[in-house]
Amino acid sequence: MSSQISQVPAISPVSIKERTGSINTSEIISVLKGELTALHIKQAFSTEVAEEITTNFIGSSGLRERKDGVPGQYVGASHYRKDAATYFADAENARPYVDALFKNLVDPVRAVFGALKRELHNQGIELRLARSEHGQANVCRGLSWSGTGTFSLDPHDDVAQVLRAGDDYELSAVAHNTVAALNLYPSMPEQGGNLKLWSHKPTVADRISQGVETTGYPYSAAYLEAVPYREFELKTGDIALIDGGFVHGVTGQSGDGKRRLVLNCFFGFARPDLVLWWT
Repeated sequence: MSSQISQVPAISPVSIKERTGSINTSEIISVLKGELTALHIKQAFSTEVAEEITTNFIGSSGLRERKDGVPGQYVGASHYRKDAATYFADAENARPYVDALFKNLVDPVRAVFGALKRELHNQGIELRLARSEHGQANVCRGLSWSGTGTFSLDPHDDVAQVLRAGDDYELSAVAHNTVAALNLYPSMPEQGGNLKLWSHKPTVADRISQGVETTGYPYSAAYLEAVPYREFELKTGDIALIDGGFVHGVTGQSGDGKRRLVLNCFFGFARPDLVLWWT
């Protein structure tokens, strides 16, 4: 009976802000505290920096194809479906390639990280990269989704993979708070590749009913059919920051030669006095 009830997704209220300009720390903290569901900042960093990062990504000797059932290319490390030892070893190996994405540039990801770190420090809260005896996380990863069809990245939530990360990951504690996903867009196709966010924050019971308990990926179109959504039309130089507990995905993109490239990372409160950052 209970699994039948959980087949009908509960509608969760969303709070959304869209504007032009640079991102500010008070807005980031609003997402971290669950007050704001999604923030879309247009023209948040320069197209010159964006183009340079894109060129560095395409030419990177650290560019890899994902082999975990989520189609795409990447530079960096992902904790998805990995134990802590494997992830942190991957992060250490990938660090020079991630750093090389920003060679000779003012790195917009570290700029956000640095500003937030100073602001939280003033509030008595530490912000740092997640770590273990095997190493520490990178500040971001570069991702270019290549799924074909309605979505280039299927609808999913980011909490399941954090909840199931395991006791050897300090970041698993973040799953009980807001898992924030920060996305910067150095390259966008002319059409499509939009961020779609549904007004639904799945529970463990919802994930079990959909067979995505350990991954949060993918939710079916049928499951989400009656759920309201918001679609964010992204352009080069934009930043999107969302509560990753809400179901979200990336719409299909047109083949105009320009790839969709995102610099992505996650962060959230592990304790009231500690915010962890990872990929």
